[in-house]
Amino acid sequence: MISKFNFICFNFFFFLFMFSILNFIFMIYFIMTNLVLFLEWEIITLNSTSVVMSILLDWMSLLFMMFVSLISSVVIYYSKSYMNSELNLVRFMNLVILFVFSMILLIISPNMISILLGWDGLGLVSYCLVIYYQNLKSYNAGMLTALSNRIGDVLILMVISWMLNYGSWNYIFYLNFMKNDYEMILIGSMIVMAAMTKSAQIPFSSWLPAAMAAPTPVSALVHSSTLVTAGVYLLIRFNFLLLDMFIMKILLLVSILTMFMSGISANYEFDLKKIIALSTLSQLGLMMSILSIGFPDLAFFHLLTHAMFKALLFMCAGVIIHLMNDIQDIRYMGGINLYIPLTSLCLNISNMALCGVPFLAGFYSKDLILEMVSFSNLNMVVFLLYYISTGLTMFYSFRLLMYTMVNEFNLLCIYNLYDEDFIMLKSMFILLFMSILSGSFLSWMIFSYPYMIYLPLNLKLMVLYVSLFGGLMGYFISNMKIYSLNKFLLTYNMSMFLCLMWFMPSLSTYGLIFYFLNFSQKLYKNIDLGWSEVYSGQGIIIILKNYSIFYNFYQMNNFKIYLFSFILWILIILFLFML
Repeated sequence: MISKFNFICFNFFFFLFMFSILNFIFMIYFIMTNLVLFLEWEIITLNSTSVVMSILLDWMSLLFMMFVSLISSVVIYYSKSYMNSELNLVRFMNLVILFVFSMILLIISPNMISILLGWDGLGLVSYCLVIYYQNLKSYNAGMLTALSNRIGDVLILMVISWMLNYGSWNYIFYLNFMKNDYEMILIGSMIVMAAMTKSAQIPFSSWLPAAMAAPTPVSALVHSSTLVTAGVYLLIRFNFLLLDMFIMKILLLVSILTMFMSGISANYEFDLKKIIALSTLSQLGLMMSILSIGFPDLAFFHLLTHAMFKALLFMCAGVIIHLMNDIQDIRYMGGINLYIPLTSLCLNISNMALCGVPFLAGFYSKDLILEMVSFSNLNMVVFLLYYISTGLTMFYSFRLLMYTMVNEFNLLCIYNLYDEDFIMLKSMFILLFMSILSGSFLSWMIFSYPYMIYLPLNLKLMVLYVSLFGGLMGYFISNMKIYSLNKFLLTYNMSMFLCLMWFMPSLSTYGLIFYFLNFSQKLYKNIDLGWSEVYSGQGIIIILKNYSIFYNFYQMNNFKIYLFSFILWILIILFLFML
């Protein structure tokens, strides 16, 4: 089984890696010649009805496909070692490949039907991957993920039904000149809400940390370039339609609150994978908010740079969890850089790229986004929340670094950590290289002219101030008990509110079903076990039982009862004759 799995892994890794290189070459050609290809393949024609598959190839879809195939090839190669001791390895690999192909179908689709196929494929396969370990926690997480994404699927189906008004589902033809049409405004609103479910914006945020029940390679794939970025990519494609719509103002507020909420929650979290998942949620909020202001190119730029270092972060976390005997609590870690220096190097560089440390991948996109926010005509609340959320990113990243690298090792004193899994290391070093270089190479390639943003000195350095303050806070907080600090600053209920993502997991699960379950319990108690029992099953049984006891007594051939019944019948007959 293992040799077969290794063979399949290597084949898929080689195929996807070559596919990413091919996409890169085509993308360079397309971007230099400003070429867009719209291909239509007629699959079947029957009685003047044709089933057509449409494909849109431009620099954006080719570049995104290159990133998706590169990250998935590296993750598959990483799985070769990470999933080595598991059962059902071939099934796992088939699911991962289905997942990647669903994403590629979504990327190249200019048609709502094929978008639905890719969109629904992502939702279905993600459910299968989240429940891979088949325990109660993963079943609950899988159901929460599937049902949250199902809302988006229903909205896409409604978009398909509304687009019947136009005679074709190729949405790219209608984005410009049907802008003020009533149907198009409805379609745009539904697309925004569907994207909010897939990209886990408030109030659909609770499924994203819950999806951590999946194996770590799957988390690396989901949180970098596939499932959660589908909503952002869809909004980038629909951006022409959505620019002047009121719902974009709502999306701006919601996405900034998502960014703020996840930044705060990550500072209270002790689960290594959950901290990284909440950082993904924060970056998704950043992408969505810059999209709602009207900068789709910047959102796409950050989406690509973020994909690299986030996949690397998850892969480093997977190595650490493996070596720590499947322990994910960062309080048990500490000083791991002494034992696993190469993994620690990858973790620290990807963490710094996430924070936006100058000249790493995250810096080029995050700094540009924050400067455009400073430049834009936005109110003070949006401005403050942007910069506070940026500071919180530095806060939880520095806290993670302190807990894993600087503090003392808190596991068993005889525990042996080693850094010799070369398959994992090779795959991580590919992404490390990209995490350092992808920001600069993408900024030179996507933007044909350099952005020159002229701001006052304090506003220009505001990102630096906020990041330094966040880093200092992370350093001080990780050296003291965070809950003891809460006793001075906050009440217990307030700290629980901040810790548990503003009670969103409870609201989206128990909060939604509590009244229905409570009502059904009362129905069960009063109807099924009450009146229903009396007047149906149990009641009929008791009546029949009493009658049978009476008839049994009557039929025992007792002479007294026979005479009494004879006299009774005579009296009844006389009474009837007298009437």
